[in-house]
Amino acid sequence: MLTRTLDRPGAVLRYEYWPGAGPAMVLTHGAGMSHEAFAAQAIALREAGRHVVLWDLRAHGDSALTPGTRFTAEDALADLVALLDHLELERPVLVGHSLGGNLSQALVRRAPERVSGLVVIGSTWNAGPLTRAERALLRFAAPALGMLPESRLPRMMAKASAVTPAGIAASEAVFARMPKPVFLDVWRATTSLVEPDPGYRTPVPLTLIRGDRDRTGNIATAMPRWAAAEGVSEHVVGGAGHVVMLDAPGEVSALLTTR
Repeated sequence: MLTRTLDRPGAVLRYEYWPGAGPAMVLTHGAGMSHEAFAAQAIALREAGRHVVLWDLRAHGDSALTPGTRFTAEDALADLVALLDHLELERPVLVGHSLGGNLSQALVRRAPERVSGLVVIGSTWNAGPLTRAERALLRFAAPALGMLPESRLPRMMAKASAVTPAGIAASEAVFARMPKPVFLDVWRATTSLVEPDPGYRTPVPLTLIRGDRDRTGNIATAMPRWAAAEGVSEHVVGGAGHVVMLDAPGEVSALLTTR
């Protein structure tokens, strides 16, 4: 459980902070998940003496929404900025998985001077060009999820997110905590962060990581295109799905501690 609190308009955020060497590494989890997805990596970074921030997005994990407040991408992005301000972090490295990766990309795009590096894990390329099929997928994903019975959603999302038994079990447990209407708002917020601009290039050092069995959205095709456009190497972790931090915790930890 996260022990520190930051009050925000419409939400109470929970976070943890461990000072250490180098720029802070701010770990932001994905849609429907929580800080627990990064538990192994947070431990590895701390043991390596790194400066680490772990937090839960509003409406996720230990953080809460004020009754009557809906989840939006703009509020979540403002929360991330507020957390950096609250902790007086100077040019941290943003590490984001899935929605956390979309939010981290958005912050770098809006305020690159605030960040010294970006690590995107299992997330699509916000600025990347979209095919007609990819645009349709974005448009119809939320309505399709809305048609599923709430009782089936956690298991379905867990099996789509992880491939190892441990990863599936951990994912299902955390997905089950979020009411379906909130999850649908979170999903819509995620897709709203996709803003194609094929000429845009990330102005800070960029690291891209995905599981070789990630079939979420267009990540498996978009991330290689992104790596090629930016001229960086893509780290593809074998035997891992979308939540690569849970399926292959050691491999992801090694990539982050050498960042």
